[in-house]
Amino acid sequence: MKKSFASDNNAGIHPLIMDAIIKANEDDYISYGDDFYTQEAEGLFKKVFGSDIDVFFVLNGTGANATALKAMLHSFEAIVCPETAHIAVDECGAVENLTGAKLLTVPTQQGKITVEQVNSFMHFTGDQHHSQPRVISISQSTEMGTLYTQAEIKELADFAHQHGMYLHMDGARIANACAAMGIGFKEMSKDLGVDVLSFGSTKNGMGFGEAVVFFNKSLAKYFPFIRKQSMQLLSKLRYITCQYKPYFQDDLWLKNAMNANRLANLLYEKLSDIPKLKITRKSEVNAVFCLLPKDKIEHLQSKRFFYTWDDASGEVRFMTSFNMCENDILDFVSFLKEELT
Repeated sequence: MKKSFASDNNAGIHPLIMDAIIKANEDDYISYGDDFYTQEAEGLFKKVFGSDIDVFFVLNGTGANATALKAMLHSFEAIVCPETAHIAVDECGAVENLTGAKLLTVPTQQGKITVEQVNSFMHFTGDQHHSQPRVISISQSTEMGTLYTQAEIKELADFAHQHGMYLHMDGARIANACAAMGIGFKEMSKDLGVDVLSFGSTKNGMGFGEAVVFFNKSLAKYFPFIRKQSMQLLSKLRYITCQYKPYFQDDLWLKNAMNANRLANLLYEKLSDIPKLKITRKSEVNAVFCLLPKDKIEHLQSKRFFYTWDDASGEVRFMTSFNMCENDILDFVSFLKEELT
């Protein structure tokens, strides 16, 4: 079967992780997280990030973002984020619905927010007529396939803390970001001043489930109740948490992410040879954006589905996944060349 370039969500589960799920199914365990696998997973996260954290496991990425942000602010406060942020575009208003808070979005060409843009909302502070800025939310990597530098993240964190705010990181593709920048999870988040991390892994070889990691432990006080009330507490939690041992073991997460990134770079290079296709953005992780003839997009999607990013311009997005190989890239490029000539 041909590989899908629509999303890394379309990829299956890594065999080592599937084996762990099967093993966790062999016996009965206490439910709701009072089991060996969940305790082991908590220990693994503390090994990665340090012992002074709290970590909780939820069902999905939207749940991770929404519950994390719920723990960080009141309904009369606001979250500042890029207009392209997943929480603003692709989560069906889940964050607003759960938190009651307002999203203050800013325009961006590269998916990244700056201190100057956040500062433009600070005159709202103390004015009862305005939602109060409380959280800056960034995605690493961004929805545009770009990366914040470590300096940029620290600058945002420092600004937030100087103004009584918090920094949240949507790490749906944090593994790809770490692989691209050659640093670890801790160096990408906790060490830079991030307060709460939505730690994603289903795009990188896991089957389901995500984690919410609190570096500012004071924000975690009511999270167990938020998670339960938000219907994000799985009774058989071991089926989520058992996946983290193989995910972290022998740097499987890194090998998966490096492969996806490497193949995106290969795809980027090969697509440059197709005259009727124009690359629009630098490929920093496992996403490639390009312009296609608008009259060809629907036909191409009917044969090899992918997502349109901008209907007006004809910009589309191709995603590579951990379980692809070079032949998958070459096959897809050959298909595009044949259809576009």
